[in-house]
Amino acid sequence: MSEEHYPPRMIAMLEAVWGEGFLSPGGAEEVARVVGHHDLTDKTVLDIGCGAGGIDIALVRNHGAGYVVGLDVEDSVLDRARALIGSAGLVGRIGVAKVAPGPLPLPPAAFDVVFSKDSIVHIPDKHALMAEVFRVLRPGGWFFASDWLIGTEGTPSPEMAAYIAAEGLDFGMATPARYAAAMTGAGFRNVRTVSRNLWYREQARGELARLQGAEGQAVAAVLGADFVQHNIDIWSRMIPVLDSGEHCPTHLSAQKP
Repeated sequence: MSEEHYPPRMIAMLEAVWGEGFLSPGGAEEVARVVGHHDLTDKTVLDIGCGAGGIDIALVRNHGAGYVVGLDVEDSVLDRARALIGSAGLVGRIGVAKVAPGPLPLPPAAFDVVFSKDSIVHIPDKHALMAEVFRVLRPGGWFFASDWLIGTEGTPSPEMAAYIAAEGLDFGMATPARYAAAMTGAGFRNVRTVSRNLWYREQARGELARLQGAEGQAVAAVLGADFVQHNIDIWSRMIPVLDSGEHCPTHLSAQKP
């Protein structure tokens, strides 16, 4: 990405909707659902697209990760992450760094777990991504993620195209089948995809209601009414494609043999 899609004003907006340190829905509870029953105690974790740091703090505080390396491509989110990690007293357990899009600047077999939450949608080549994830994992290691997926291959519907355009983000959405093929092709086993569409349909309606209510008014007083209205328009375009199933947030998991 050549421009910042998450300047401080956008970070503040998303945190108002999704909680401190989170730039995607569900907060620490959704992080826990992505991890599932797996024990991360003392594990070395790579977080691809760490955003504003809430995910990494949750991985350490709630799941006992030994050390988390968070990577992102934008200074603005990394600045916010560093501030929150410092406030949480977790500088010795979490390190974040800026990277360029492309191959991971990391040695092979360096991590027990690779995690990502609603970030790899920005990476169009899922096969190359999964090959890199496989490379940096130790044998027996796990990949856990959630991501924004699209329900069908081919040209998006006009409604989906309008939603993506309204977001203004460089979405590289893939279907569950394409993700599964990429994970399998990279050499993973125990490949699994789990739709979160029904869950997020309800979440998104609640988020829109808050934006249209007192919370949105409070945010507008700080960030501007036009900015809040723009985000209300995005949510209003998103809900119909969630209802149709064309927009299907999904959990992904796979294990390196």
